Amino acid sequence: MPKCFNLRKGYRMSQQDLADVLRSVDTARGLPNEHYISDDVFEAEKQNVLFNNWSAIGFAKDVPKSGDAMPIDFLGMPLLVLHCKDGAVRVFQNTCRHRGMILVEEKKNIGGGVIRCAYHSWCYAQTGELVTTPHVGGPGHNTHEEIKRDELGLVEINSQVWRDIIFVNISGSAPKFKDYAADVIKRWGEFEGQEIYHAGEDSSFRFDVNCNWKLAVENYCESYHLPWIHPGLNSYSKLEDHYHIEEPGKFSGQGTLAYHPSISNDGQSFPDFKGLSDKWNAGAEYVALYPNVLLAVHRDHVYALILEPKSKERTIEHVALYYTTKEATGPDFANLRQSNKSLWKGVLEEDVFVVEGMQRGRHGVHFDGGKFSPVMDGPTHCFHHWVASQMSDQSLAAQ
Repeated sequence: MPKCFNLRKGYRMSQQDLADVLRSVDTARGLPNEHYISDDVFEAEKQNVLFNNWSAIGFAKDVPKSGDAMPIDFLGMPLLVLHCKDGAVRVFQNTCRHRGMILVEEKKNIGGGVIRCAYHSWCYAQTGELVTTPHVGGPGHNTHEEIKRDELGLVEINSQVWRDIIFVNISGSAPKFKDYAADVIKRWGEFEGQEIYHAGEDSSFRFDVNCNWKLAVENYCESYHLPWIHPGLNSYSKLEDHYHIEEPGKFSGQGTLAYHPSISNDGQSFPDFKGLSDKWNAGAEYVALYPNVLLAVHRDHVYALILEPKSKERTIEHVALYYTTKEATGPDFANLRQSNKSLWKGVLEEDVFVVEGMQRGRHGVHFDGGKFSPVMDGPTHCFHHWVASQMSDQSLAAQ
């Protein structure tokens, strides 16, 4: 008989259930209910799944100019994304080293200036160094022997921008980014190094969804639901045209052999990426890069979807589409871009009732994690297995 979870016993009571998730797909169960509805597990996953790995927090397109400063609350962690005057995009803890005041309250441009704390006016260079401490030694005395500025710079967070996505590793314990992303970079090597261009408002949208962030990953991974949830898409990119992508411990998803580029009524189409092999003539791929980034590549455009967990049952989905040339972001392609945005917004919006329905279903106390189809659910099981591996006793004991 399915088990009813007593969440008051805490997270570790579910270790046997994680062992069930860590089995092969033909005998495994999915993650149990508490991984979607428990405050305790949400907090444990915050550290072990999101803070200990390379998680996405935003797009570099949103800090395009030197001096652009953008505060981000990532699961309660105050972060500051800064486009520095040396051209680098850096991420700092958005906290003054003096009394812990938030430094930047809203997005702004600081030009070539400093980051100034509004409380006592301590100031930091764009590279994080503490540069001024007014009256710290008394009125008119801006230094003190116990205030060692070279030891009191902003805390910089490990970060990397890849394909315009800003990744952070809060704990500092993850492998180097180039190792973390090596396999997806290799898989999409034909696209690597090619410029991508964002066109602004007509290339962005978002959804505020009442579900745990993991359900959005699980749904994106698989093509099994296409005939029923995406009948329009399935009319030309059919279920039988899709294949699984599984890279255990790293990413999973699906590909199609029947991608049709957007073409306007007068025959206009977006420019293709340069030098692509025949695979991409009618091929496209969609993968979830663990933990919280959903990616797509096509011959003529790409997109990224960043999942921002707001609570155990609420997620913001941030979507950005990118094109292959600067020309494709200009007025001549405005109508085609709008059509492409409408297409993907419609497809992704069709998934909302599914992930919200699964979230409500996780309150069914007799649900045991579910049974995977060994043939159709491999990519989703891949993700469940990875989450369980981050949350197992062995993983937690290493903390």
